[in-house]
Amino acid sequence: MDKSLPIGQGHGVPGRYAGLPDQYCNLFSSDIVILPVPFDQTSTYQKGSNQGPAALIEASRNMELYDIETNSEVYTKGIFTAGPVEEKTSESMLESTYQKVKELLHLNKFVIVIGGEHSISYAPIRAHAEYAGPITVLQLDAHADLQSLYENNPWSHACVMARVREIPQVTKIVSAGIRSMSADELINLDRTNTFFAHELDENWLWMDQLLEKLKGPVYVTIDLDVFDSSIMPSTGTPEPGGLNWDQMMALFRKIVKSTNIIGFDVVELCPRACNPAPDYLAAKLIYKLLSYKFFTDKL
Repeated sequence: MDKSLPIGQGHGVPGRYAGLPDQYCNLFSSDIVILPVPFDQTSTYQKGSNQGPAALIEASRNMELYDIETNSEVYTKGIFTAGPVEEKTSESMLESTYQKVKELLHLNKFVIVIGGEHSISYAPIRAHAEYAGPITVLQLDAHADLQSLYENNPWSHACVMARVREIPQVTKIVSAGIRSMSADELINLDRTNTFFAHELDENWLWMDQLLEKLKGPVYVTIDLDVFDSSIMPSTGTPEPGGLNWDQMMALFRKIVKSTNIIGFDVVELCPRACNPAPDYLAAKLIYKLLSYKFFTDKL
């Protein structure tokens, strides 16, 4: 593969987000780093999120890299695709991911972690909280993920936000899109900072209410099942009744204008060979949020 192909010609370099050539995919000169974590050990419905990072990256090679809304090309900031964190146990995966994100933050990189199941998010949140804390975590998700213990595993994907609550530098978790949880999670639920899916009115006034709750640096964890399953069926646990694309873009535009997003993750892509559209949605979601983040002044 010719790694000097001009942008916009061909699919670019395999295994790299957006297929970027060396000029825009260099650890030391890039402002942005994509860190894949293909881990899927605790999923309890459909397996396959370990294939999510590779599918997302492959789909990203088909994107147009000019963003119409911001009149920008965020890839010119440099987007480096790091080697994947590959571990077999929850504990080793979380420690390796934490150490890698910590290292990248100290190199002044803007880090996006892609999964993989939602349990991986604890590690980058911990790293960002220690680096930039105190922080607010914005959870976009269909599920509360507040189980104290699930199938005798405190590090299950169903427990991730319960563990995030225990990070000292996380002062608040604001959750939106929640539409599935068990009764025993109520004890861990912060009702005043939770926006259930059925409460999100069509005129989107809830977004302004959510923004009022985001204080200080903000880390965003995006479980793709926050989207309605009609546009995002490729998740481990799809749920009907979620957000649509326009709602998500409107929310992100508001967030970047009023807060400082310090990092984010995109998890739970469970690709299906028969339907690559959700893979592309996930890839485009990252590019749009990066475009908003780095070119806020053009919104």
